[in-house]
Amino acid sequence: MVLYRRNRIEGGTYFFTVTLADRRSQVLTDHVHELRHVFRQVRTKQPFEVVAMVVMPEHLHAIWTLPEGDADYSGRWKAIKSGLTHQLRRNGMDLVSNARGEFSLWQKRFWEHTLRDDIDLQRHVDYIHFNPVKHGWVKHVKDWPWSSFHRYVRHGLLPIDWASTSQETLPVSEI
Repeated sequence: MVLYRRNRIEGGTYFFTVTLADRRSQVLTDHVHELRHVFRQVRTKQPFEVVAMVVMPEHLHAIWTLPEGDADYSGRWKAIKSGLTHQLRRNGMDLVSNARGEFSLWQKRFWEHTLRDDIDLQRHVDYIHFNPVKHGWVKHVKDWPWSSFHRYVRHGLLPIDWASTSQETLPVSEI
């Protein structure tokens, strides 16, 4: 068995990639309302700040800041993944379980990166907001509805036409 080592900093800010088991699925965007509901439930019980986030059809990226004295992002992701799985089952989605009773909606693990400084944070926020364009779902960042980009525009942090120029001049790099 592989031993996964995670960096845990109380009150830290982290970038996450969480993926469905079926990379061809569109469950997350087809059921984005249920996903939002589960996020609200988990945040009520285990608070965290969503700095940036994008929901793609089969994966999502998020940046969270945890409260001081708290480093349990794994427990939050477990609650979100489990909560959405159970909500979809209650709504009638046929999800098959394995011999241990586990459902195969999500990949078992997630990817996490502790953000080191403001430059690292900005690179990851840009990556999140540009992700729908990168994957070919839309031509302009503003056209993807399930992104914190729209909150950044409302708060005056980004212009509505951010990243609408040629990709060669974008402030986005692979992370």
